[in-house]
Amino acid sequence: MARLQLRNLEKDYGGFKAVHGINLEVADGEFMVLVGPSGCAKSTTLRMIAGLERVTGGEIRIGDSLVNDKAPGERGIAMVFQNYALYPHMKVRKNLSFGLRLKRRPKEEIEQATHDVSNILEIGDYLERLPKQLSGGQAQRVAVGRALIKKPQVFLFDEPLSNLDAKLRASMRVRITDLHKQLKADGLQSTVVYVTHDQTEAMTMGDRICVMKEGRIMQVADPVKLYNRPANAFVAGFIGSPEMNLIDSKLDGRSLKIGGKVLELDDEMLSRLQPRGTDVTLGVRPQHFAVVGVDVANALDGRVSHVEFMGHEVYLYIRVEGQQVIAVVPANHYDRGKINGDAIRLAPQAGSAHLFDRASGENISLSNQA
Repeated sequence: MARLQLRNLEKDYGGFKAVHGINLEVADGEFMVLVGPSGCAKSTTLRMIAGLERVTGGEIRIGDSLVNDKAPGERGIAMVFQNYALYPHMKVRKNLSFGLRLKRRPKEEIEQATHDVSNILEIGDYLERLPKQLSGGQAQRVAVGRALIKKPQVFLFDEPLSNLDAKLRASMRVRITDLHKQLKADGLQSTVVYVTHDQTEAMTMGDRICVMKEGRIMQVADPVKLYNRPANAFVAGFIGSPEMNLIDSKLDGRSLKIGGKVLELDDEMLSRLQPRGTDVTLGVRPQHFAVVGVDVANALDGRVSHVEFMGHEVYLYIRVEGQQVIAVVPANHYDRGKINGDAIRLAPQAGSAHLFDRASGENISLSNQA
């Protein structure tokens, strides 16, 4: 079994605490993504799992084994790095088989494993090439193949796509997730921990996502729950593109005051609200703002300051009571030349808004929400 457990895991660099006692369990065969901004300690956490960083406190268990003091080669892991880390003087065939040759596996086993892995990743035509003769996408597939051929208990990926262009990143996302599904279907070890700062990668690849900030876990959930039920304002602002609008507000009974404007909270919002104080943050995703007419009373007035045409949709940047919000609208509904500078009215779609306690950042509008 390839379950991974982190129990009260800590990392201290001589007075600077990078990881603050995190707890995380990755199920056998799960694709877990660690995501967060630069400096949140996601790569440090991965390197501790790999044995490349010493654990200051807590435990790392792979399967039923405590691996804190085990060398990287004894942990049953394989790691794919951001910079591929291929041996430049070895052809692809030898790069793939190097780990098996170190273990002095039989020649026939090495040849069969190399053949199988190269077929899975469609790199059979590159086996006699040197790394310098490969494109970025080809080199990354070789790096994945070198990890796959070891048949590890846990695969570790440290921002493996960040050096690729946008088109290659998209295709490699599909390849890696398809590979994970194939390994699971074949009954092979397929537990993955994948580190990225790109929330698009996280949302499209992970079975579950662990959102980190400053060495702490903010929320662990599947992509749908993270998007629809963020536990706090940090997760709400980090997950989603464009990011969620977070608008400083004051709660007053059934009303929400935003500058000189007032929004009345509907019964649905009130039914799931657990107020902690009057200073709150209204969260509305750009896609959940409806542009409404003057006949709609419960709406916010603003003025468009900037327009971005994105093809099938338009991003409207709007000043509302001194704060900037973004609304995403279908492109075929609006004439770009007539929007900029125009007055506009926005209303949150029913059931789409969140309220966060401004002091703690906690989402206080999740009670009774499915």
